[in-house]
Amino acid sequence: MTDSDGKDRIPAPGGTGVGFDDAYLGTPPWDIGRPQPALLELADRGLFRGHVLDVGCGTGEHALLAAERGLPASGIDLSPRAIDLAKNKAAARNLAVEFRIWDALDLGALGVQFDTVIDSGLYHVFDDEQRESYVASLGATTAVGGRLLLMCFSDRMPGDWGPRRVTRDELEASFAANWSVESIEEAHLSVNIAPESAIAWRGVLRRTTS
Repeated sequence: MTDSDGKDRIPAPGGTGVGFDDAYLGTPPWDIGRPQPALLELADRGLFRGHVLDVGCGTGEHALLAAERGLPASGIDLSPRAIDLAKNKAAARNLAVEFRIWDALDLGALGVQFDTVIDSGLYHVFDDEQRESYVASLGATTAVGGRLLLMCFSDRMPGDWGPRRVTRDELEASFAANWSVESIEEAHLSVNIAPESAIAWRGVLRRTTS
């Protein structure tokens, strides 16, 4: 999407998901048609385990990756268009993935505990109040001992394109209660427009208590 100043913007979240749904009338910057390389690396290291949930899944590449590796997988997104595209991909690849239109701030209502939860570029769209609610929502659906694999824009990313930047301290503070930070590393979040990647944080966080 483009503002009047000519700069591409990632749409802001909303309760109806309208901004994100409109983005899928075309190909949004974050939809690269394959898993994020930094998350694929974690999968190759064996960190995709058990029942996997892809939160804000878009067109579903990370849930599909989990299914390709024989894991039960689900994906949720507020965008009906994104979910339709994800379902079409699953059918074309003959993969059994449950894709649902769902609010990431109400994950507990899914009534399922997941062993691995993936957030590829969702955490950074929320404001402070929403972020607190989102972390609580993640806690409600991540099994004790399960992991959250998270990627978000970093404050080390120059310029003002894209979503709000996140500091390492903000990430650590968000997950200070009931989570253990196993690692937070600088990584690259691939996009389909120049400069083709953004500086990001890649976090691996373990749920310690409910």
